[in-house]
Amino acid sequence: MRSTQSSTQSSIQSPSGPSAVPPSLSALYEGLGISPQILAFGEQILASLRERFAAIDAVAEYNQLKVLKAMQENQVSEACLLGTTGYGYNDLGRDTLEAVYASVFHTEDALVRPQITCGTHALALALMSNLRPGDELLSPVGKPYDTLEEVIGIRPSRGSLQEYGVSYRQVDLREDGSFDYESIRRAVSDRTRLVTIQRSKGYQTRPTLSVERIGELIAFVKGLKPDVICMVDNCYGEFVERSEPSDAGADMVVGSLIKNPGGGLAPIGGYIAGRSECVENAARRLTSPGLGKEVGASLGVLPLLYQGLFLAPTVTASALKGAIFAANLYERLGFSVVPDSTESRHDIIQAVTFGNPEGVVAFCEGIQAAAPVDSHVKPEPWDMPGYDARVIMAAGAFVSGSSIELSADGPIKPPYAVYFQGGLTWPHAKFGILRSLQSLADKGVVSMGQIAAICQAEEAFVEKNGKNKK
Repeated sequence: MRSTQSSTQSSIQSPSGPSAVPPSLSALYEGLGISPQILAFGEQILASLRERFAAIDAVAEYNQLKVLKAMQENQVSEACLLGTTGYGYNDLGRDTLEAVYASVFHTEDALVRPQITCGTHALALALMSNLRPGDELLSPVGKPYDTLEEVIGIRPSRGSLQEYGVSYRQVDLREDGSFDYESIRRAVSDRTRLVTIQRSKGYQTRPTLSVERIGELIAFVKGLKPDVICMVDNCYGEFVERSEPSDAGADMVVGSLIKNPGGGLAPIGGYIAGRSECVENAARRLTSPGLGKEVGASLGVLPLLYQGLFLAPTVTASALKGAIFAANLYERLGFSVVPDSTESRHDIIQAVTFGNPEGVVAFCEGIQAAAPVDSHVKPEPWDMPGYDARVIMAAGAFVSGSSIELSADGPIKPPYAVYFQGGLTWPHAKFGILRSLQSLADKGVVSMGQIAAICQAEEAFVEKNGKNKK
């Protein structure tokens, strides 16, 4: 990112004196760069989303109680927040946190560590610890996320699974997003040791997988080979539904703490929750054979990991509302969006396809301008490690790279889609989406005349037919 002078000067005047009148909400939006036309367009979109938002809040309430119950049953105490240094022997807080995660995900065990640096690291750890030379890894849901290509060896890389004699096979989804069961049947062999299922779409425009669909796929695979390990990349999906893939038969669920389960507070970390044997294998790969879960100091981050998990259901709900708002807004403008405006949701990511790099860049510039941190800089595409094309990322976050915070990114290659996610609060997610549209309008990617025409047509329809007859 490069620093730039903000082009929008705030028109908000600070109240002075006891009788000063605070600015109106619309004045605050205008002072933060949102034109009245775009604000009005956003409000029209929101008027149709109240029932969906209420349903999201109901799921958040359910998951909040689920997390609270897990903390109480595992007797989280003030002593659990103290942490350790050095070897980390007998770290009460670390061990209790892992028991809480196992309870939340209804698994036998869990590994939750700040030493796991990111989601890719957590996935690599789960794969490399549970696969052996001669085994085969199968993805029945198409290409995995870009950064896993080098882990697997799809793109040659030092230390990949391929270098250690683990082969890889892939079955693509059908054009309609359904599973190709017959091809999966043919792909499963005596060497198939582990099946990896990516819940979210990654840098693709395919459907995100629901817990129900993941369960159906796992049941099918285990019907072919009962001893196969089924691992789910759960990144961006935690707490979006009332259940998790581990409730649907997954042997391991894997994710990053700077996404949903960290609630915006976790400064680093990842988790693996699942069968005891799989988790212990991962622990011994993370630390050392013979040591496993017994070592690994928590280094003072435990309060953030506990409180982040506690807040995660409501933070995820805020991000989910932002994704649905974005889908409805950009679909009304004629852009292809995945999921579309009416689909059920199974992760927090929203894809918008612009068909040109200018749209991707302008969208990300708008998200960056809406950030609480580094709003004065502009994101630029660059050659990021682990990707095969230049990538632009916008994230003015309190935790560097945290994608449960308001963020957007995308590869600068066809079909030129941007991927939006996060928002610690719903009001901030709403503002970020409006700011992204303002950026597109300012750069001429979207016409203000088009926005005004849609608003006028909506007003005319409501006036003629009534608000409840749309």
